[in-house]
Amino acid sequence: MIVLFLRRKKKPRLKRKLLLVLLLLILWLNHRAIAEMVYPLHHQEVIYHYSEVKNLDPLLVAAIIKTESNFQANATSPKGARGLMQLMPETASWVAEQTGNGPLNTEALYNPETNIQLGTWYLADLLELFEGDVVLATAAYNAGRGNVKKWLDQQHWTGQRKTIDQIPFVETRQYIRRVLWNYKVYYYLYGEGQARRYDID
Repeated sequence: MIVLFLRRKKKPRLKRKLLLVLLLLILWLNHRAIAEMVYPLHHQEVIYHYSEVKNLDPLLVAAIIKTESNFQANATSPKGARGLMQLMPETASWVAEQTGNGPLNTEALYNPETNIQLGTWYLADLLELFEGDVVLATAAYNAGRGNVKKWLDQQHWTGQRKTIDQIPFVETRQYIRRVLWNYKVYYYLYGEGQARRYDID
């Protein structure tokens, strides 16, 4: 009687194990499709166009958009940053003036094309300022170029990826890590046959 009870008890466990194995197999076979749902590449044509105009890696731009707004064009941060690339109205107005597109109606920042056009110009400007260093440019995109320059000048941070923990702002540390991770994921999902433009390892 006890043996019969034990045998009956084993059957549900075996079914659960088989179900788990089957589920894992399905996930493994469809992992790219699932990952692309979690890491979308909306507005791909616009991203690629303006990235080419500013000589940027479009997958880095996608990684920043993923980190900033998760591709929500109407996103607004508590501090007032707007749109896909979460541009502050003051920054966006400055960029618009630099590019001869000012004055800027800040509601236009919710337009994906306008936001990406201004955001890629700003990112390219930061990369030029920091001589192509993605870690420094990413830090400046989040915390502002003035803060990054101050941290470097006052030796609060060496500016290297391995010393990110020296950055005084926790948010900026986490932001850099998320952008670099997202860049790797976007490169894996969408960068087939392309060389990753920026060395982040």
